[in-house]
Amino acid sequence: MNGSGYDPHTARLLPWTGPEGKPCYVLGDGSGYVSRMADDIESIQLGMADDLLGHATGLLADRKVTGAEIHFLASRLTESLREVKRVAESRGARLGAAEADPTDGNRPRRQEPDIGSH
Repeated sequence: MNGSGYDPHTARLLPWTGPEGKPCYVLGDGSGYVSRMADDIESIQLGMADDLLGHATGLLADRKVTGAEIHFLASRLTESLREVKRVAESRGARLGAAEADPTDGNRPRRQEPDIGSH
């Protein structure tokens, strides 16, 4: 570990796959060219997912939509969900959430909202 608390030997899951659909990773501190490209692609993927959700809402409100249109929408939503899931896995791993030891007292904790105090 370096002084920043980031292990430069930690592998980052990239938002694309390699040959045969295998996952791609990069090692580093997150400031290199490949990491910056991955950040840009993740941003584009999340933006496209948001746009697709808006399109889906409009399409599903239309009572005259065809089965072929619904099938196409479902295919695009599936692709988008796969990309967003990959982004979430990558970011979660970088936060240490993916492989954190539940018995580790230094592990970040998720704080639940206090429902009774408004």
